Amino acid sequence: MIHLKIYRLSSLVYPKKLFLRYKEMLDYANLKSEASSFIGFVTVFGFLLGWALAFPLAKIFGFNLLLTFFLAFIAFEVFIYMWLSLSIDAKAKFIEKTLPDALQLMASNLRAGLTSERALLLSARPEFGPLADEINRVGKEVSVGKTVDEALMGITKRVKSKRIEKIVALLVSGIRSGGELASLLDHTSRNMRNQDLIDQKVRSSVRMYVIFVFIAVGLGAPMLFALSSFLVDVLTKILGGLDIPVSSATQMPITISKVSIEPRFIIKYVMTSLVINSIMGSLVLGAISKGSEKEGLKIAPLLIMIAIVIFFLIRLIISTMLTGLFNI
Repeated sequence: MIHLKIYRLSSLVYPKKLFLRYKEMLDYANLKSEASSFIGFVTVFGFLLGWALAFPLAKIFGFNLLLTFFLAFIAFEVFIYMWLSLSIDAKAKFIEKTLPDALQLMASNLRAGLTSERALLLSARPEFGPLADEINRVGKEVSVGKTVDEALMGITKRVKSKRIEKIVALLVSGIRSGGELASLLDHTSRNMRNQDLIDQKVRSSVRMYVIFVFIAVGLGAPMLFALSSFLVDVLTKILGGLDIPVSSATQMPITISKVSIEPRFIIKYVMTSLVINSIMGSLVLGAISKGSEKEGLKIAPLLIMIAIVIFFLIRLIISTMLTGLFNI
């Protein structure tokens, strides 16, 4: 198809290292799309979306057209990259969450007299989701001639998790040694559950820090920006209306001159600061609550929206209350 050829040609603009990185991420995310086609689609769509956003933003807010296009294009590319990364992490965490149940089920199958291969395949339940898909894939690979060891190690190439790598290596070692595999699986399952309980207790202990950071970023910063931006408007209009004689101005210990900062520039600066502040705050929240900065990016759009809404709301309240006082 013509559009697939266009996508493959567009993917050539990517550096080789980044292209290989995307290919690896697609394997981890279980996306069936070809790497060159996916990257080409992202590039073409990002190019069109960048221009679609650049024209109205440049016309409404007076932004530089090329700079706006470039920032919109880069933002879309970063969004796709982070979406893939978060999808990979979500898949790995879901597998880690369901793996203890699968290990315990496999241990029960082994005690029932089944072989290790059969016990593994029968432990795949539909409610296990991605883990069931991986187990079924192992069964298919074994049926076409692969050894169980090779098929199991293949899971580590499709699931990005250090914990899964250790569990699979332990399972492979147990199968090769021919020891008491059922007891090993039971102990591993219990250890994983205990680790999850410890993680939950740690998250509970840092919940107060999460609330503090959220209030500071989503409420405190917009309120201070609203007050300071209104103050700049007041000073601009008051100082702009002063008419001090030259003879009197020379006798004053300070010099009062016209404020050259435009309110429109202040609003642009505040919007930029709030967006950056919200993104940085979301990364901090992710690191504190989930142990990974990337997890915080899920709440970044919500935090940005809350900060901007509170800024304009507080600014409207302040201007409504104090406009008559300053007579502006």
